[in-house]
Amino acid sequence: MPLTTSLKSQPERLYGRQRGHPLRARQQRLLEVSLPRLSLKTPENPASDFGDDLSGVFLEIGFGGGEHAFDQHRLNPNVGYIASEVFENGLCSLLSRLVPEGEEETATPPKNLRLWAEDARLLLKSLPENSLDRAYLMFPDPWPKARHAKRRFVHPENIALLARALKPGAVWRVASDHPVYQEWVEEVMHKQDLFDAPPYATERPEGWSPTRYESKAFREGRQPFYWTFTRRG
Repeated sequence: MPLTTSLKSQPERLYGRQRGHPLRARQQRLLEVSLPRLSLKTPENPASDFGDDLSGVFLEIGFGGGEHAFDQHRLNPNVGYIASEVFENGLCSLLSRLVPEGEEETATPPKNLRLWAEDARLLLKSLPENSLDRAYLMFPDPWPKARHAKRRFVHPENIALLARALKPGAVWRVASDHPVYQEWVEEVMHKQDLFDAPPYATERPEGWSPTRYESKAFREGRQPFYWTFTRRG
C-alpha cells in the first residue's frame, strides 16, 4: 500500500518527549538564563534579530545535538541563522558550545545565530512570506511505525508552510539514513508541486556539514540520502 494513502492530518505536536537524561546544574542554568538571551525575538521580522549587512536568513528545523547548526552558522557569517529544537538536551548541547562556562548571564550572543525552542511549525506560521533563503532538515526523527507517519516533518501540510516562507529559488536541504523515511521523502516530494525534487545524492554534497547522526549511520551500516529541493517560483 502506498505510504501516502494513509496520510492523516498532523497532530498538535510532532515530537515526543522534550527531555532525555536529567539535566545537570549547568544545563539547567543554560536553559534558564542563556536561552532567553539567544532566542529569536521577532519571528514576524527575523532579519531584525541580526546585525547589519545581512545577506540572508537560514532555518534549521530540529538541530539535534547542534553540531550542524554550529558549523553552518560559522561557515555563513553574513547569514542570520535560526536553529529550531524542542528537545532540551539538544538545546543544552548547542548552548554549551556557544556560552563559556561561568558566563551564562553575561556572554555576548553570537551575531548571526538565534534559537527557537518551540515547535518549528509555529515559527513557520509567523515568518513573513519569502523571508527564508535556505532551510535544513537534517536526519529528522523517522517515526518509522505506520501509525506515526503523521508526525513526520516531511508532510504535505509542512511542505506548504515551508514553501510559503522560502523565497523562490531558495534551497531546502534534507538528509536521512532511515529506509522508511527515505522512501517516504521520495514519495511525498514527488507528489507535490512546490519544490523541484531532483534525485538524492548518496555522498554528502560540498558545503554540507557532518552530524553525529550521519556518523552513527555509517558506523551501523546505513546509507544516508541527501536531497536538495528548490522552491519553485
